[in-house]
Formats: sequence, C-alpha cells, structure tokens
Amino acid sequence: MARIIGGIGTSHVPTIAMAFDKGKQEDPDWKPLFKGYEPVAKWLAEKKPDVLFFCFNDHATTFFFDHYPTFALGVSDEYTIADEGLGVRKIPTLKGHAGLSRHVARSLVDDEFDLTIFQSLPLDHGLHSPLTMMWPSRPDWPGRVVPLVVNVLQHPLPKPTRCYKLGKAIGKAIRSYPEDLKVAMVGTGGLSHQMIGERAGFNDEKWDREFLDLIDRDPERLAKMSIEDFARLGATRAPR
Repeated sequence: MARIIGGIGTSHVPTIAMAFDKGKQEDPDWKPLFKGYEPVAKWLAEKKPDVLFFCFNDHATTFFFDHYPTFALGVSDEYTIADEGLGVRKIPTLKGHAGLSRHVARSLVDDEFDLTIFQSLPLDHGLHSPLTMMWPSRPDWPGRVVPLVVNVLQHPLPKPTRCYKLGKAIGKAIRSYPEDLKVAMVGTGGLSHQMIGERAGFNDEKWDREFLDLIDRDPERLAKMSIEDFARLGATRAPR
C-alpha cells in the first residue's frame, strides 16, 4: 500500500526559479533563501519518496479564465514545462505517475468531488519553481509528481472547508493505492503578501507565524474561516 511520509509547504515565487537558473545560490540577496531549502532537500534525499503530490495554483498558464477549473488533477505519465513568457526553463520534462493519479481521481469522484481531469498539459512555476530547490533535476528527476491545481484566482473560489475535506479525501485515496509507494505531500503558494495598492509587497509576519502554527495544531480552525477572513488577514487590506 502507498504511504504518506510527510508534508512540505513552500513559496512558489517565479523569481526563485530565475535565481536558481542563473546560479545565484551564493548571492548575498538570495543566499538566505537557498539555505532555507537545504533541510528540505536533505530530508527528501534521505527519505527518497517515489512521488511528490503537489497542490498548487496555476497562473493562467495551463488554464485560462475562459476555462478555469476549481480542482484539476493531472493523470499523465509526463508534463512539459510551460513557457511563461521568458522561454522554457532548461530542466527535464516532469515525470508523472499515471497509475496513482488515476486511482486518486476515481477515489475522489467516488467521494463526490467533481474534478477536471487533464493530460499532456504544460505546468508552470507553481510546481517547478520550488521543485528545483528541493529535488535534483540532473541528469533527471529522482521521482515522479502528481499535480493538483486549485483555483485561488477566479471567483467563485472553493471554500476553506471544501479544500480541507478534499485534503482528507486525497489522503484516503493515496493510502488505498495498492502499490508500495512513498508519497510526500507538497503545498505551494505563499503566505501573506499584498499584490496591489499602496501596501504592495507588505508581509504580515505575525499572521504568517500564527497560520503556520495552526496548520499543525488546529487546522480545523483555519478550515472554518471564510475566504474574506484570509483576504483580510493575509492579502488585500487598507492601510493601517
């Protein structure tokens, strides 16, 4: 049976990939960030998961607003790297695990989650920007990925309770897969960051630390919050 061996949470800022590709690991501005990924890379090297199950959001790259799914699960054996306007990154094509993906898809539909299923679509930095920080890409990736794209861009958005229930259903689905696999869960996105207005670039470290604590200690409390709560606390706010 498949086993979930742990979870990873990380930012997926596209400039991380740019800095990595330009070899800025020792640049004073970037070195602290690269150092922060070292324990994660070490853990993955030691645990050697067969699959990383990625929950992330697409940035109108794989999908666009004329056809933007709430939850989309990839079920291919491979995924190319999307060109997001600066050319395709020179990293290997991502290897998928079609067997696990399709098993998860069947299980989630049986649990009454209506999914979009996709094949052979390119994936953007939401997955591969942090991936290159954690997993060696040369000569090839050491394992496979399963991509789950969650809509956080176009309203109506799925409620936090819906996402929490989906996470539980995914865990159940993975653990019921008959093949002996080690699976690590990866959630990517960002903590507080205001994208527009006078406070663009603002980070609320106090809320970020509370949020990270609650993921571990009381995730149900986070699930009961509204989308408006998350926007107010971690994103768009008027100046104080």
